[in-house]
Amino acid sequence: MADSNRCSRRCTLLFLGYFMYLLIGAVVFRALELKEENKLKTKIWKEKLEFLKNCSCLSHEVLETFMEAITEAIKHGVNPIGNDSKSSHSNWDMSSSFFFAATVVSTIGYGNLSPTTAGGQIFCVFYALFGIPLHVIILGAVGKSLSSHSEKIRNCLFKRGMKQKRVELLTFLFFLVIGAGIFLALPPLVFCFIEKWSYREGVYYAFITLSTIGFGDYIVGVNPHMKYRKFYRAVMAIWILFGMAWLALLFNLLTTFMEDTEKKITQIRNKKKAKAKMIFGYNANANSSSEDVSILSDSETGVQKEVQKSSEQEESLQVELKTAASDFSQTTSEPESLNLKNTDQEISQINIHKSNYSKI
Repeated sequence: MADSNRCSRRCTLLFLGYFMYLLIGAVVFRALELKEENKLKTKIWKEKLEFLKNCSCLSHEVLETFMEAITEAIKHGVNPIGNDSKSSHSNWDMSSSFFFAATVVSTIGYGNLSPTTAGGQIFCVFYALFGIPLHVIILGAVGKSLSSHSEKIRNCLFKRGMKQKRVELLTFLFFLVIGAGIFLALPPLVFCFIEKWSYREGVYYAFITLSTIGFGDYIVGVNPHMKYRKFYRAVMAIWILFGMAWLALLFNLLTTFMEDTEKKITQIRNKKKAKAKMIFGYNANANSSSEDVSILSDSETGVQKEVQKSSEQEESLQVELKTAASDFSQTTSEPESLNLKNTDQEISQINIHKSNYSKI
């Protein structure tokens, strides 16, 4: 609780410091640029009178001079429409100067208005040098405050048993809908009423401004035919600050969601690759074992053939022995016994050879 209060006080002090910085910038820009703007408006008015006087005998040189004057006026944010050099509209009144200071530190840079004096240009450099980091700090503080609310929503959804992916998606959709309603849907209604834009043009201007793209084709508070409230552009500057913080948070949530999705896809791919490797290894082992079995079966077949061959030799030898015994029955007993003894030795050798093959 104490940390939350401390953070709130810090954000409040930072916001006040940021507001004072914009206020100082508005005062300095107004003091440096207002007189120069009035001089330029008077010059444009005189050029228009000269053009009307000389329109009967208009020459190219006169037209070029007139067009140069018009171009210079537009370049410096002065609209030449109208016949009064003392028109109430000014780009360097307090509200407009505050708005310009906000566009400088937020780096929007519409391009329709810029300092023309040497003092204004030098001050703009140093003002942006310190103002842009301050603006980033303020955006960070506002973003932390919004992120704390985002964490509360996440914790509430986690307690309900939702998965992380679904929680992130719902959080993103929640801030998208709420922020779009506050910063992209409601302001165009104000622009339709004050600026006389269409609703589409109002949404377009809101997003282009909050995203700091700032084309400059649509800008609030610059129509010379309109009478604006003095605080109108200052309120728009504050709207830009909070709108940029919301859009930054939205981009952050979207980036986190996309990074988590990419990690999950990578994990699925790694699992598929590991599974494919396991299947390939299993098939390789099966093939090698089948090859071993075929080799063993071939060796066993060879052994069986050798054993069968030896048994056939033994049978043929026994037949020959019987035949020899019948043929030499009339011979002496001693030679017969010797022949029988030799025959018994041969038969024993064949039996030993057969047993060795059978062991194999």
